[in-house]
Amino acid sequence: MEAVQATAFGGPSVLTVTELPDLSPGPGQITIDVTHAAVGLIDLFIRQGVYKDRPGMPQPSFIPGLEVTGTVRALGAGVADFKVGEPVVAMSQTGTGGYASVYVAAAPFVVSLAGHDIDPAIAVSMIPNAAMAFAALTEVAHLKQGESVLVHGALGGLSSAFPGMAKQLGASRVIGTVRPSKLEAAGSTRLPYDRIVDSTQLPDVFGDEKFDVVIDPVGGDVRTRSLELMGPGGRLIAAGNASGDWEHTISDNRLWLGSITIAGFNAGAFMPSHPHVLRPALEAARAAVAAGLGETVVEALGFSQAAEAHERMENRSLAGRLVLTPGS
Repeated sequence: MEAVQATAFGGPSVLTVTELPDLSPGPGQITIDVTHAAVGLIDLFIRQGVYKDRPGMPQPSFIPGLEVTGTVRALGAGVADFKVGEPVVAMSQTGTGGYASVYVAAAPFVVSLAGHDIDPAIAVSMIPNAAMAFAALTEVAHLKQGESVLVHGALGGLSSAFPGMAKQLGASRVIGTVRPSKLEAAGSTRLPYDRIVDSTQLPDVFGDEKFDVVIDPVGGDVRTRSLELMGPGGRLIAAGNASGDWEHTISDNRLWLGSITIAGFNAGAFMPSHPHVLRPALEAARAAVAAGLGETVVEALGFSQAAEAHERMENRSLAGRLVLTPGS
């Protein structure tokens, strides 16, 4: 099989295309002939070695990639809910393996696309993240009908899944924030935001407006300023650290004085320990994307352009999603 390997921790140049033996499914697993593999910010952090000292994290050489779409190649023992040739989307349990022409997935982390008119590039870009949005909004933020949601980094991979899922779950309004360089792209997005604003203008841009739920995959100063946009009972979900500010802290006194909750959501940690959420999350995500609530710009590059894809992610020159395709 064709695969992109990270031969060491470091910059994008450590990514190389290679040929490896084809994979076979074990019990409870599915192999997938991959057509598209999503490129996400977490792929960059893993490649850079940000998490290299944490137990269970991959060590070179490894194949990056958390999400793929394609068709079922073979079924392992005990898998009865899928058929060979069926179009599917799959999520990783390990945070690796996606940048390959053949992918092994645990069956519970796979959802069928059969009977759903969803472009495979959109499917891999949106369904896994929408499933995570469902889990974060229902299990962690406990979003209620009619509540308002603020999403930072509005056009980013994970963030872009939240407006559609929040609307499907009954949010009254969903507002996004982006850096000034992304405002033009935000003006033409088809994602179902009610409004997208300049994040450097927080909190003043909202006047007295408050939000029930804030989704923050950005971190740093954006997280601190978000506290001024939340009323009593507000919940902030720390869902990433795109800012790269790993030393950022918030005084707990601000939380009890404002009666505000901050909760972390890390899909890699949360989903394995809450397996009952996975199937309804994937099915809700598929429904949201099939309903047109996940329309975003997707650009496809070949496996040979994996380093370029990571460079573009690092310099923030994107206003949508990147996917990689084998055979080019």
